[in-house]
Amino acid sequence: MNVLTFLIPVALLLGAAGLVAFLWALRSGQYDDPEGAAERIFTPDPMEKDTPPR
Repeated sequence: MNVLTFLIPVALLLGAAGLVAFLWALRSGQYDDPEGAAERIFTPDPMEKDTPPR
């Protein structure tokens, strides 16, 4: 039972660190345009105009 006095605060600290990391990512704009990358695959790349199709 003595190990619980160590594991519970460690679990709470790790959970708090995960929450802080998620809030930081949310505020820094990581989730602003989730559909952008999905739609970007349908537009032709301007750098690949002269390359033959594979």
